[in-house]
Amino acid sequence: MTLEDYVRIPPSRFGEPLDKVAYEQLRDKYEGKVERDIGIFVKILSLEVSKKGIITFGDGATYHKVRVKILVFSPLNNEIVEGDVVETTEYGAFIRIGPVRGLLHKTQMMSDNIIFYDKTSGTFIGEKSKRRLGKGDVVRVRIVSVSYVLTSSGLGLRISLTARQPFLGKYEWIEEDIQALRKKPVKTGK
Repeated sequence: MTLEDYVRIPPSRFGEPLDKVAYEQLRDKYEGKVERDIGIFVKILSLEVSKKGIITFGDGATYHKVRVKILVFSPLNNEIVEGDVVETTEYGAFIRIGPVRGLLHKTQMMSDNIIFYDKTSGTFIGEKSKRRLGKGDVVRVRIVSVSYVLTSSGLGLRISLTARQPFLGKYEWIEEDIQALRKKPVKTGK
């Protein structure tokens, strides 16, 4: 996304290159921050800083108009994403999706109705399928909800995920499902 803003250049940094100081100031202001209905600001890609600055009464800093291109991650409901399991707890697995983590609750991991959690290995195991999911596994999941929550460090994202639909879950599960479909006889309509 492209946005326009003003950047404050403190007097202590007047001798440094304007673009460099502006970039550092804008990184602190935007990168990693969450904005409602936009998502998370990931990285500043480029910026154009006006060489002409404004000084306000009582502040020795200069304020420069800036045009900034920022990479933004906007998770959407029903979007299918890929990520890796970075942490497991008794109630679910946290999946890293780009710059954020989403929760894959244990009831949403696989088609099994009963899923066991092995605390020693941090692995979930389906009762019937014996499928296993643990830290380091790569999965394809669907985003089922995105909500914005207030945290101690500001606004945060809470993302809920599911893998309980066809062609979601670990890649080996998806491949198994595809192979099972290929083996199924095709019924004709007579």
